[in-house]
Amino acid sequence: MTGFDITGWGMSVPGRVVTSVEIADRFGVTEDWVVSRCGIRERRFVSPGETTASLAVEAGRAALERAGLTGADIAHLIVASATPEQLSPATSVFVQHELGVAGSAHDVNAECSGFVYGLVTAAGLMALDPRPILLIGSDTHSLTINPADRDLSILAGDGAGAIVLTPSPNNWMLAWNLGADGSRADSLKIQAGGSRMPTTEETVRKGLHYSEIKGNEIYLNAVRYTVRTVRATLESAKVEPGEVDHILPHQANIRIINSILNHTGLPADRLITNLERYGNTASASMPIALTEALDDGRVSDGELLLLAGFGAGMTWGSVLLKWGGEPT
Repeated sequence: MTGFDITGWGMSVPGRVVTSVEIADRFGVTEDWVVSRCGIRERRFVSPGETTASLAVEAGRAALERAGLTGADIAHLIVASATPEQLSPATSVFVQHELGVAGSAHDVNAECSGFVYGLVTAAGLMALDPRPILLIGSDTHSLTINPADRDLSILAGDGAGAIVLTPSPNNWMLAWNLGADGSRADSLKIQAGGSRMPTTEETVRKGLHYSEIKGNEIYLNAVRYTVRTVRATLESAKVEPGEVDHILPHQANIRIINSILNHTGLPADRLITNLERYGNTASASMPIALTEALDDGRVSDGELLLLAGFGAGMTWGSVLLKWGGEPT
């Protein structure tokens, strides 16, 4: 099988900063109350004219520049998102057009697990067609939150992150695990706008086009499923938790992240997180955090990097990478 190298990375976040002080004032609580529950002090929200696709284009362009490529070099574009540019066509085609991508384009929607799903998909596609792939995670969940919903308002942030994969004899992906449990679909959802419940005046009046969450249920299952996928991936790679050099979880909620570390035995001092500054950016959270870690020189060749997360659905997934790879 053909391996890959990760040769480019980039990110884009909106300029509008929304602090936890602002959120707290809206709901009559304190900043400390917000931070104690999620670990977020500020997040970025899109302004008029900024969209899921426009953020994806900026992140993708930065990743291409880092890789020394242009859109004309890309054989396949994958955009992971749960907040599409519009219901049809796919968000990826808008991005493809703006970046001048020569090849195919398709979306992946596994909510906040989307980047891991996209990475495993890209690795499989690379084995079939060893040409450069651009993978982008982009979400604008601030647009799906009911302004009166305190639980979701303190969490959501907008942004995009991207990586470029190029064919290589090196094996970066040591193990992976993906899963889903559709019986949990009711725990985090947007009811209206699809074929099950088309948008009407009544659905808009009832606010059914907004996200709805069952917080305790999400918390318990997020921990349960992420712990499960981490254990499966590490077992498959025959790697002990203490051997992992860097842990990059979905940036959902600091209490969820800490609980996952406690249950898996992963070392807390090896955590990569930027949750405090960006909030929960869904499918963009991992590539944004990865971009910042790489730009800061935190990840070196030969080190083990574990990506793990969960999303509505529920979905979950993890990937263990050996940065710089090893010969196949």
